[in-house]
Amino acid sequence: MPRRREPLGRAFIAGYRGLARVYRKGFSVLVSGAFADFGANSVLAPPIRIEGEERIAVGSGVFVAPGCWLHVEGDRQGVAIEIGDGSSIGAYSSISAVRSVRIGKRVLTARNIYVSDHSHDFAELDVAVRDQGLTRIEPVEIGDGAWLGENVVVLPGVRIGKGAVIGANSVVTADVPDGGIAVGAPARVIRVRADADAVEP
Repeated sequence: MPRRREPLGRAFIAGYRGLARVYRKGFSVLVSGAFADFGANSVLAPPIRIEGEERIAVGSGVFVAPGCWLHVEGDRQGVAIEIGDGSSIGAYSSISAVRSVRIGKRVLTARNIYVSDHSHDFAELDVAVRDQGLTRIEPVEIGDGAWLGENVVVLPGVRIGKGAVIGANSVVTADVPDGGIAVGAPARVIRVRADADAVEP
């Protein structure tokens, strides 16, 4: 490709990025009042699916990438999903809660994670799973500074500790300690970082 086209291409990409930032920020400002809390400089990047926003609290400096689904089920009172200051949620991720999913400060996730504090009942063979209601409603917590790799699944009742690292494609069925590095399906802790206490929230 001729070198003389480089300035035009760079200018176009820069303009595209600028317009995308303006669009995302404008969308976030307009929807912010519908949430239980919405901190300064936080961005929800459309397209995004949001349900139960009155029970979702977003901290300051949070980024939720395009294609995500923030979903609160049921008519309970109080905040069900909380995303802490400075956290970043990767594209096409789903966070679903009935009672409590708490994501700490400066948590980083890759694309396509799934975090839920509930499961679907499937005991009755002659009834569609979607019609059998929810079960195992247990709170989930992801500690400050943790990192979840691509395609990670976090099941109900799990606590992932401060500064923990969860490898790609892992299914977390049990608690991971502060500084723990866990991989696999089901995930198992293969090492605990000695510097876990040094993680800045």
